[in-house]
Amino acid sequence: MTLHPSVAAVTARITERSRPTRLAYLQQVDAAASKDPGAQRLGCANVAHAFAAMPEGDKGRATALDKIKVVAPRAPNIGIVNAYNDLLSAHAPLQHYPDLIKDEARKLGATAQVAGGVPAMCDGVTQGTPGMELSLFSRDVIAMATAVSLSHDVFDAALMLGVCDKIVPGLLIGALQFGHLPTVFVPAGPMTSGLSNNAKSKVREQAAQGLVGRAELLEAESAAYHGEGTCTFYGTANSNQMLLEAMGLHVPGTAFINPGEGVRQELTREAARTVLDLVKAKNFTPIGRLVDERCIVNAMVALLATGGSTNHLIHWVAVARAAGIVIDWDDFSALSDVVPLLTRVYPNGSADVNQFQAAGGPGYVIRELLDAGLMHADVLTVRPGGLREFTRIPSAQNGQLVWHEAGVSKDDTVVRPASSPFSATGGLKLLQGNLGRSVIKISAVPEELHTIEAPARVFSSQDELHAAFKAGELDRDMVCVVRWQGPQANGMPELHKLTPPLAVLQGKGFKVALVTDGRMSGASGKVPAAIHVSPEAAAGGPLAKVQDGDLIRLDGVTGTLQVLVNEAEWAARPLAQMPAELRAANGVGMGRELFANMRRNALKAEEGACTWL
Repeated sequence: MTLHPSVAAVTARITERSRPTRLAYLQQVDAAASKDPGAQRLGCANVAHAFAAMPEGDKGRATALDKIKVVAPRAPNIGIVNAYNDLLSAHAPLQHYPDLIKDEARKLGATAQVAGGVPAMCDGVTQGTPGMELSLFSRDVIAMATAVSLSHDVFDAALMLGVCDKIVPGLLIGALQFGHLPTVFVPAGPMTSGLSNNAKSKVREQAAQGLVGRAELLEAESAAYHGEGTCTFYGTANSNQMLLEAMGLHVPGTAFINPGEGVRQELTREAARTVLDLVKAKNFTPIGRLVDERCIVNAMVALLATGGSTNHLIHWVAVARAAGIVIDWDDFSALSDVVPLLTRVYPNGSADVNQFQAAGGPGYVIRELLDAGLMHADVLTVRPGGLREFTRIPSAQNGQLVWHEAGVSKDDTVVRPASSPFSATGGLKLLQGNLGRSVIKISAVPEELHTIEAPARVFSSQDELHAAFKAGELDRDMVCVVRWQGPQANGMPELHKLTPPLAVLQGKGFKVALVTDGRMSGASGKVPAAIHVSPEAAAGGPLAKVQDGDLIRLDGVTGTLQVLVNEAEWAARPLAQMPAELRAANGVGMGRELFANMRRNALKAEEGACTWL
């Protein structure tokens, strides 16, 4: 299939824009790849420390170490970077993965070591608390921890074990700093389906109105989040897995296999086999070469076609930059104009990711996009068959992995072909105007609410909005402006707890919308929300000029976000300053003191909110 001209044009634009930074990056990758393996370059004491804890039988294979020196040749050694903790349901299964990987490596005459662990926080736990203000920056901390892990420089390949919101982007950014290493990502899959996402949301809205108490709410939440694996809605964590499939960084079809399924262990073993096939002595495919401009565009297309998390309009900008590639929201917007919406998964529909997988899953979507000329087929992946391998679905037969074709959609209310999509355009849309640039997850919003025009009510925090809601002050048409929520202000926490009260107001028949320089959860739903407004208010963005009563128009059809104030008056209006007490409070407690430098140095949301550039 011929590549769609718009996809080709966006790719060409990105390639040209990125030429200097990409060239510099590839030179760095090639320089590192040209060196002898670290264990051959390091001193004997260094090597002895690196392999002291390895079983005796493995030492000989891993290092060819005699009593005096390291001699070549030697077998490959895999560095495992693990985001395991048993607080995160999605990461609890990772406890046992290193043993599986080591066992499989030994069968192949290789070795594997856990090079390091990285932090992993659950946004579901910290939502609406001060701890959430560490969440976005934890991505860069994870990237740094990945670099620390791999800096021991005794590895021929790497496996990245992680799933959730900031963990995968952080692991990927860190891995790309070691772009000379073949690298495969290893997920754990979603938990089995519990209480439906729609039923859970209804109870949350009832709780926001005081119709049910804490006991009833906790019962509902526990029925929804009930076991090992990712949450079952199509939020940031599950969007991560979709994008890695589209980038060819997984064993094909790994994303949405439940942790308890037998095939999951075999897929984890296959990850070890896959990465060992990519080392220098075989089919050398380092991640820095694999993740190129076409690969990044494929990820962007997959995000749009599935109505994935808005958080990735920040995270994948940072991921691309880590590989020397420069993308922006104009690129996403241009792709969204031609990429059809092929899935309806909560919050864009009622189905969860298990139903998505049963209907055809990532394999179906990738095949449809390839056949429609909307993805680059001629890309490197971790598999010899290229991206076409990622159109198939894995299963186990007699203890062996087999892959079969996705076939037709098993449920066209969940997954549809590119010839008959849910929408002709993608799930995300760029908004711009005199309030700056922002994005909206338009696929989750009822069509009749794509445009909202109403007076502003300005808040300095989500707590202020909740207090006004409880006091009954918000029962009217309104655009809620919640500012001082950007990276420099407070670390840009997700404002997911705003969804229930705003949904209640919408359910009462009021026209309501949210405009903020903060983030919403990847599961943000039916209320129109212009998020990531950039530049943020704390950096002098125009959101700091908005006053109560200003008429604001959020138009998801034309892609505009405007305050309807006389131009001369608007130009003359001073910028409000972030309240000193709020700024001070944002920097104290829950470890926020340690992140002061990140807040000071964070780039704009559209620049990936990076703290390392």
